Amino acid sequence: MKLSLLLLLGSTLASAQSSMTAEDALSVPQVSAFLISPDAAAIAVATNQIDWTANRQTAAWTQLQGKLPFDPQGASNIVWSPDGRRVAFFRAEAGKTILYATTSATGSIRAVCELYTPNAYLAAAGNRIAWSAKGDRLAFTGTLDPPPAAADPLVIDRIQYKSRTSMADNRRSRVFVVSAAAGSLPRPLTSPDRDAHSVDWGPGAEIVYLANPGPYPDANHNYDLYAVHPDTGMRRTVVASQGVEMDPRVSPDGKWIAYRATTRPVTTIDSVAEDQHVWVVPYAGGTPRELNRALDRRCAAHHWTPDSQAVVYLAADHGTMLPYRSALEPGPAQPLLTGKAVASSLQLARNGDIYLALSEPAKPADLVRISAAGAVTTLTKFGAEAARTWRLVQPETIRFPSFDRTEVEAFFYPPLNRTGKWPLILNIHGGPHSTHSYGFSGATQFYAARGYAVLAVNPRGSSGYGQKFADGCLNDWGGGDYRDLMAAVDEVLRRHPELDASRMGVMGASYGGYMTNWVITQTNRFRAAAPIASLSNLISFYSTSLYQDLVHAEFNGFPWERNNFETLWRRSPLAHIRNAQTPALLLHGENDNDVHITQAEEMYTALRHRGVPATFVRYPREGHSFSEPKHQLDMLRRVAEWMDRYLTTERQNERSIPR
Repeated sequence: MKLSLLLLLGSTLASAQSSMTAEDALSVPQVSAFLISPDAAAIAVATNQIDWTANRQTAAWTQLQGKLPFDPQGASNIVWSPDGRRVAFFRAEAGKTILYATTSATGSIRAVCELYTPNAYLAAAGNRIAWSAKGDRLAFTGTLDPPPAAADPLVIDRIQYKSRTSMADNRRSRVFVVSAAAGSLPRPLTSPDRDAHSVDWGPGAEIVYLANPGPYPDANHNYDLYAVHPDTGMRRTVVASQGVEMDPRVSPDGKWIAYRATTRPVTTIDSVAEDQHVWVVPYAGGTPRELNRALDRRCAAHHWTPDSQAVVYLAADHGTMLPYRSALEPGPAQPLLTGKAVASSLQLARNGDIYLALSEPAKPADLVRISAAGAVTTLTKFGAEAARTWRLVQPETIRFPSFDRTEVEAFFYPPLNRTGKWPLILNIHGGPHSTHSYGFSGATQFYAARGYAVLAVNPRGSSGYGQKFADGCLNDWGGGDYRDLMAAVDEVLRRHPELDASRMGVMGASYGGYMTNWVITQTNRFRAAAPIASLSNLISFYSTSLYQDLVHAEFNGFPWERNNFETLWRRSPLAHIRNAQTPALLLHGENDNDVHITQAEEMYTALRHRGVPATFVRYPREGHSFSEPKHQLDMLRRVAEWMDRYLTTERQNERSIPR
């Protein structure tokens, strides 16, 4: 049954009290994770909390009903046993990873074995722990090899030699099997020369997992689906394709394996252009079948229904991320919820109830249950209480024909202070195949509370609009997507004469940072810019990024093929730096291997030599996204103050952060 969120989520803005500060934006109470026991007798939710003194984020768990058989604090990769009475999970302790399991539904927790977690970047890795059907054994992924000693010199002999924030330690993730009893010795089931991951173990004897079959796994992102017998070590191939299989899940009856997959022969490990769809294959092997091709939307978080007759999953559509159901029998995908909201997780109980962490633009995430009978219930009140605490704005959805008549969607957040003419911030998302959504954004609410209108555009290349639209920026970074962004600015200025076209700023992170750099080298209509974790030179980006395959996946091959070097340079903001006049605040993590900090260095140096006002802020210990709350707070405030300096008159002399 399809249900409208209007039945579930009402407006809660009437009793709002105060405007959101930068600290508020980072510490809004909302559901960040949740646990449902298989019988749904025990439910617990986690909310993120910030310890400003220790400068770290923690998850605070609250028991909603029943009692979990363990304390989830610090636990990860939590998996329930087939009988629903026990759990297994990891905890990081003293540089090691400990595999724990409970002895009974109410029994003690015991350490099963010790292992380590390699630091290599594994794209789209799924489950790390799985129970056997009898509950007597566990499969897990990781390594038994301790971290190697620091090398001096460091000798590199593989392509994928970087992790997210350091150099790869060259340890491989393997599949192991171990008795669920304490103190057991794990036994490896896969070879040490390549990564194996994403395990599941259904009613049958075999463990299913993913691995890259190629002779040079670093060179081509291609996971295939395998099954291995834990006693004999015999391995068989279940699915071998030129695409990427992801997150295999065995059906409760043991007859099928559901997974997500792409089909193209060249697939990057980051920001994949091709939408992932849901597939099924017989457990014993056979021809895979795509369940939801007609839906033409990017999918995530798939789970079997208890009767093994359908798969429930999340799909992105026009800024939403909501649950769908696809049956094994051919037929259209069935939406299970409608409305302007985003689900950040999905779990199913054995009675068929679906649980989601669901947020709206002006309502932080709450835990929601959709019963098997179709009733919808909100189980927590974090979102409603936040909406009563702060004045929050709702976005206006804008759809318009772009330069070539392609329909483009944007979300326009008006400022809270609506006196006089409004300054505007164009906020560009990353990816390029990410998307702006109807999910709650504390940063956007903070900018609105500070007096800024915010325009969040989904230009071609964004996900949630079908495969053709997602492919719209291939071999064309800074082309059609840039024109979509400028068309969106023109459209919102036309619709809202309250906006001041002479006081506009532009910002974005990652690909959004690239586009911010690109925008200020193509037009001078913006008075301030804040490129975050940004790209400036696509040639040097290719050779320094962890994502070495992103460029040749997006630009028709390697840089040295055809005229790709010329194309990459033409699409580099640095090639057009002589046009830039917009003051720019560049912010970057010093350990960012996704987009190396040299990208910001090149842009900053060129801007300063041209006499363009620019400030370069380097954050030690940080990668592509920031983990330290004080750095997150500094960045949020600093961007706001940069916009204040150039887009307002009354705040030009404010200096709340030491320079």
